[in-house]
Amino acid sequence: MSNTFQDNQAAAVTHLARFASEPLPHLIDGQPHASVSGETFVNTSPVDGSTLGSICAGANEDIDRAATAAAEAFDAWAATPGSERKRILHNVANLIEQRTHQIAVTECMDTGQTIRFMSAAAIRGAANFRYFADLAPGAADGKALPAQDHINYTTRRAIGPVGVITPWNTPFMLSTWKIAPALAAGCTVVHKPAEWSPYTAHLLAEIALEAGLPPGVLNVVHGMGESAGKALTTHPAIKAIAFVGESATGSMIQAQGAPTLKRVHFELGGKNPVIVFDDANLDRALDAATFMIYSLNGERCTSSSRVLIQRSIYDSVVEQLVAKMKTIPVGHPLDPASVVGPLIHPRHHDKVCSYRDIAAADGATVHEGPGWDQAPAGGCWVAPMLFSDATPTMRVAQEEIFGPALTAIPFDDEADAVEIANNVAYGLAAYLWTSDVGRAHRVSNQLEVGMVWVNSQNVRHLATPFGGTKRSGIGRDGGDWSFDFYMETKNIAIALDTHNIPNLGAAQ
Repeated sequence: MSNTFQDNQAAAVTHLARFASEPLPHLIDGQPHASVSGETFVNTSPVDGSTLGSICAGANEDIDRAATAAAEAFDAWAATPGSERKRILHNVANLIEQRTHQIAVTECMDTGQTIRFMSAAAIRGAANFRYFADLAPGAADGKALPAQDHINYTTRRAIGPVGVITPWNTPFMLSTWKIAPALAAGCTVVHKPAEWSPYTAHLLAEIALEAGLPPGVLNVVHGMGESAGKALTTHPAIKAIAFVGESATGSMIQAQGAPTLKRVHFELGGKNPVIVFDDANLDRALDAATFMIYSLNGERCTSSSRVLIQRSIYDSVVEQLVAKMKTIPVGHPLDPASVVGPLIHPRHHDKVCSYRDIAAADGATVHEGPGWDQAPAGGCWVAPMLFSDATPTMRVAQEEIFGPALTAIPFDDEADAVEIANNVAYGLAAYLWTSDVGRAHRVSNQLEVGMVWVNSQNVRHLATPFGGTKRSGIGRDGGDWSFDFYMETKNIAIALDTHNIPNLGAAQ
């Protein structure tokens, strides 16, 4: 893969040219389709606000066509031996690896994320497919549960056609995280990507078809949440919805799917604490906290958006964090030297930037890093931020900003740290830094979150459960937990003919 800014720019021009020539179609039953209505919407670059291309705007008719294709393809795909699904999904992974640079530069220009992270995210997408490909042959396996008079065993079968709705922050990687286990389980998929980042969903569907995935097994319909998204969440042929995005949107999806009793899996928002005790390895803790908020433009659900620092070291740690923050380079997303690029969309840019004034009005101290002097006009550029002297009830300590903005809050002792950490509406992840082993276990067990990393940043192991509590979501991804969502479990009890069967008739 190229390491130069100029080569990345040239590759981006080449790979984006195809999207500029005509509206990006839906991919349904293995074929490109324009919207039935003929409507399109414009996709713009966060770098300079320029038009990248137009996108077909799906609605009820397009979703119905895709859901029908998924339903018609389901029986054959579910009956495909797991070994064959494994082979095809490994082919998908191989092709992703071959097209990593195309995926990465496309995503940089579509989302504003920088090349250093999007290159890794593309590779991670291939790893997701490989991991679940290897699990496909055993996806239907269950458990043997013997009793005194019966032998019980369980089996699993794919639930049916499912809807996958993915976000705009790392769209390619997150789509593979949902789609790979669904396909490995034997489900067929209708994918509705975020309207702000549509391109790599198209690339993934193309790759899947090239890899040998049968037509209709993976379908892509573009469009707005209130039209295409709602049509998908209410369609009777769709048995489950896997959604990654905002908590408020998750609430709407849950309500929309209720009449058809859809199973839902939500990965939603977060306001994740990183708790730094005074006995922590501070160099490692500060590197991890900085990485988890300023990488990926801070647009990540697991970002360490609150740093809780023991009061005895608070001033010193904040001083060091501010110094680190001011060295974070902002620049063009295709430049390998850049860490923070432009935010995804003007609407999101305005929201993130508004928290500077909100923090100041609430009494916090606002620190900003340097921006980019050469930033193109019309882009969604923002400098990294840190809010110190914050209290737990300030809006910057309670609300998900979803940008490169860190809120620093002091705490007195272990109990105080736990209370502050838990006193938010979210419960996705937490990060804990201490050299006290007992404290690590005590605090980890008291935190109201789905995941805790002790003395580490977020290092994802695909075999472990990923998900949150409270307004951060429902369900778990990863390993066999993914199959619990995409499959139905059946118990079969075989009698050993040794148990008593009551006779309710007249005595003989």
